[in-house]
Amino acid sequence: MTIWLNGRLMPAAEARIDPADRGFTLGDGLFETIRIKDGAPRHLPRHLDRLDAGATLLRLPRPYDFADLTGAMAALIEATGVKDGVLRLTLSRGTGARGVLPPADARPTLLMTVAPAAHMTAPVAAVIARSTRRNEHSPLSRLKSLNYLDSILARQEAAERGADEALLLNGAGRLAESSVANLFLSVAGRLLTPPVADGALPGIRRALILERHGAEEAPLTPDDLARADESILTNCLGLRPLVAVDGRPVGSGAAGPVLARLLADADL
Repeated sequence: MTIWLNGRLMPAAEARIDPADRGFTLGDGLFETIRIKDGAPRHLPRHLDRLDAGATLLRLPRPYDFADLTGAMAALIEATGVKDGVLRLTLSRGTGARGVLPPADARPTLLMTVAPAAHMTAPVAAVIARSTRRNEHSPLSRLKSLNYLDSILARQEAAERGADEALLLNGAGRLAESSVANLFLSVAGRLLTPPVADGALPGIRRALILERHGAEEAPLTPDDLARADESILTNCLGLRPLVAVDGRPVGSGAAGPVLARLLADADL
């Protein structure tokens, strides 16, 4: 397996990340998951803009500019030979002394890996997580940070309860998202998704659906699931019908026409 680490392509077996790297010890960093189609990263400017916004918020130095990253991704994709897959970019602050305060002279670590695509298309039966909630007041709810423990707790709970996925409520009891995807509900002819202010991650596909398919941001509660004609989970790896929540069907309990319309959009 070939990876890209700090400016070089290398076999994964030869890669080394310092044990004192703050991404490992503190989760101090960000990541992006980018779909590869026909040998090229999809919607790359949007992913890099989100990465840059997150790095600005965390005051995390960017060791490479967009042109360098674009070239590195092309080289990695060519080296792996993956034409249809997923690229994971991980950026940490790098090493530092013990403690929370970041070092003034941080030297970030940047790792990229490529894997074949795992297309996410199967219907989803979910539960509403009881073990944790999304903190809509934290700026971290808007970032793909290296700390995904709320999502991990929720997904573990879903598995223990016999479900495929978990929906996360925020502190006010409103729907935010699932453990790994944005949520859309079709209600009375309107396609609705929780606003970022309610704890939804500003997903790339979410933004495209808002722009291209007339979707709207709106606060949503669990009661809205019962009113929905259809529900869809979206991330860069796929669009999936959400067919049941807590054992109750959403809409007809099957994929519907809104999902079919979205899937027909080749640029989504």
